[in-house]
Amino acid sequence: MFNARPILRGPIQVGSGRRSCGATARRGRPLGGGTGYTETIRPTGSPISHLDELIEALAGARSGDTIYVAGDAVIECTERIHVEELMLELPGGVTLASDRGIDDAPGGLIRSDSFTTRPLIRTTGATARLTGIRLQGPNPRRCLEHHSRAFREGHGGHDYYYRFPTSIGIDAAHPRLRVDNCELAGWSHSAVHLIRGSGHVVQHNFIHHNQYQGLGYGVCHDVAESLIEGNLFDANRHSIAGTGRGGSGYEARHNVELGRTLSHCFDMHGGRDRKDGTDVAGGWMHVHHNTFRAAGRCAIVIRGTPEDKAVVERNWFRHKTERGAIRCEDRVTVRNNAWGRTDPVIA
Repeated sequence: MFNARPILRGPIQVGSGRRSCGATARRGRPLGGGTGYTETIRPTGSPISHLDELIEALAGARSGDTIYVAGDAVIECTERIHVEELMLELPGGVTLASDRGIDDAPGGLIRSDSFTTRPLIRTTGATARLTGIRLQGPNPRRCLEHHSRAFREGHGGHDYYYRFPTSIGIDAAHPRLRVDNCELAGWSHSAVHLIRGSGHVVQHNFIHHNQYQGLGYGVCHDVAESLIEGNLFDANRHSIAGTGRGGSGYEARHNVELGRTLSHCFDMHGGRDRKDGTDVAGGWMHVHHNTFRAAGRCAIVIRGTPEDKAVVERNWFRHKTERGAIRCEDRVTVRNNAWGRTDPVIA
C-alpha cells in the first residue's frame, strides 16, 4: 500500500490549447511529484534519522531553516504518541524536507501505528512547508462494518462511531502552508487538515488510502482556503472535502483521480450537514482541468449554495453525462467539460 509508484496509463487530457480538458503536467512538475520534480531540496548538513534528533531540531528551528530527514530514514513515532501524546510541531517559516524524487528516491518516512495520532505534525506558524517526505498513518482501511454497526438502530450512532479514534497527518491553523512532492497515506480522518487560514498550497503529491468510512479525506478544509494542484489521488473517501462554513473555498486544478474511491471525489458540505440552519456550502470553488477516472461514483458533490459561486470547467469525466458526475444546487456553473471514456464529447 505505501511507497506505491502509481503509473498513469492512457491519456489524461483531451483537446488542445485553451479548449483542452483534463489534467496537464508542467515541465519539472510531474503529476503526483517524485522523479522529475525540480523543486526538491538537497541537504546542506547532516540529515536526521532518529525521532529524538527530529524533536530537537524542530524545537530549535527558526523561520528560514530547513530540517532534512535522511532519505533512508524510518522515523517511528508510534510508542511516543501512545504513551506521551507526542505531536511534532513545525514552526512558521520552517521547511521539513527529504529526498523524494531525487535519483528516484522514495523520500524519508515518518510514521505512526497509533490510532490516536491526531495529528502527527502540527504547524505553529505561517508559511511552513513539507516537501519530499512520506507520512504513513495507522489506518488505511475502510472500516465499513464499524460504520454500519454504529448507525444501526440501537447502537448509539455518532457516540459509538467516535469511540474508535481517528488520525490526522498534518494540521494547519495558520496561513500559507505548502505541502508538495510528498506521499501521504493511511490517515483515517485526513492526510492534510486545513483548519484556518488562506494561501495554503497542496501540490504534486501522491495522496491515497485515506478512506475510513464517514471521514477519510485527502485534503480537508474547515474555515480555510487553498490551491490544490497536480496531485494524484487514489483510494480516498473524498480526496478533497470542506465543512462548507462561510469563508472557506478551494481551487482544484490539474489533479488526477486514478479510479478507486469510496464515495464522491471532491466535496463541499452544506448547512444541512452542519445542522446550523443555513444552506451555505462554503464561500467559493473553482474546479478545472482535472481528470476523473472513477466513473462508478459521482465526481463532485456540492451540498448547498456557495456564498459567492462555484465553477466546474475544463475537466475530463469518465462519466457520459453531467447527471452522473456532478450533484449541486444554486450558484454553480458547469461548462465546457469532456464527457465519456472513449470519444469524449466537450460540452
